[in-house]
Amino acid sequence: MTISASLLTRIRDTACQRGAFQLPTGRMLDEYFDEYLLAADPALLYEVAAEIAHSVPIEIETLVGLDLGGIPLAVALSAATGVPAGFLRRERKTYGTCRQLEGKPVAGKRIAIVDDVVRSGSQVLRAASFLRQEGATVTTAVCVLDRELDGRARLANDQIALCSLLTPADLDTPSSIRQAS
Repeated sequence: MTISASLLTRIRDTACQRGAFQLPTGRMLDEYFDEYLLAADPALLYEVAAEIAHSVPIEIETLVGLDLGGIPLAVALSAATGVPAGFLRRERKTYGTCRQLEGKPVAGKRIAIVDDVVRSGSQVLRAASFLRQEGATVTTAVCVLDRELDGRARLANDQIALCSLLTPADLDTPSSIRQAS
């Protein structure tokens, strides 16, 4: 996917931060892509969703945003494509409806999972497993940034195509991950 230089610059200026950032695995990054800063800018979120919308396969019937980074993007992408959105929590609620998946039922639907950043692909794979148990067909995942840390290959092994707007090379921020000291 190619995007305009002006949009790329706006994304880089808004969401890329330098410093030492720890990943959930304990590994460290020298830079961080903060999708929340991107999502907090309505004009930028709209433009990013409009770009990503081109990569959503026509047969997709529901976009499922992952808690928490994928949810704002799923809402904007739903508005850009007209495809209904759902929202997947990491864990089932313990109150109210007690649901883990919000939105309309996904049984029998072709789903695209929406997330902000894909690293190893583990979060998307867990979501795909859950959605498949709910009767959905999961063939696609979309994200803003593919960190190129084996996530694409792991998803492909599970028959999930990853469509990403950006890679670290697009942001001039090659992934420099190291073990935490």
